[in-house]
Amino acid sequence: EIAPGVRLVDTPDFPAEWKEFALGGVEFLDALKSVTDVDWTFFSPAALIFEGPRTGSYRPGVDQLVTDENGESRISFADYAIAMIDELETPKHSRARFTAGY
Repeated sequence: EIAPGVRLVDTPDFPAEWKEFALGGVEFLDALKSVTDVDWTFFSPAALIFEGPRTGSYRPGVDQLVTDENGESRISFADYAIAMIDELETPKHSRARFTAGY
């Protein structure tokens, strides 16, 4: 979401070539929300994941896109992986979605 109840995938600027894959993720997350017999976690990506250094620093989020002071949502592959490992090692989002960005 870019605001409560406003999905990024539904905005006019969302790239058409990514829409099918993003909507697949939306469907999967919606299906997970009704699952009560499995402890699941859904990691939503930042808007842009790029080749870059591992800084070891990121800001976590839940349902809303994490953006920087310029309104950009981005994270390096390395820090995206660290956010995922941090969640695996110290779970904080049981039966929930989370995200990470700078």
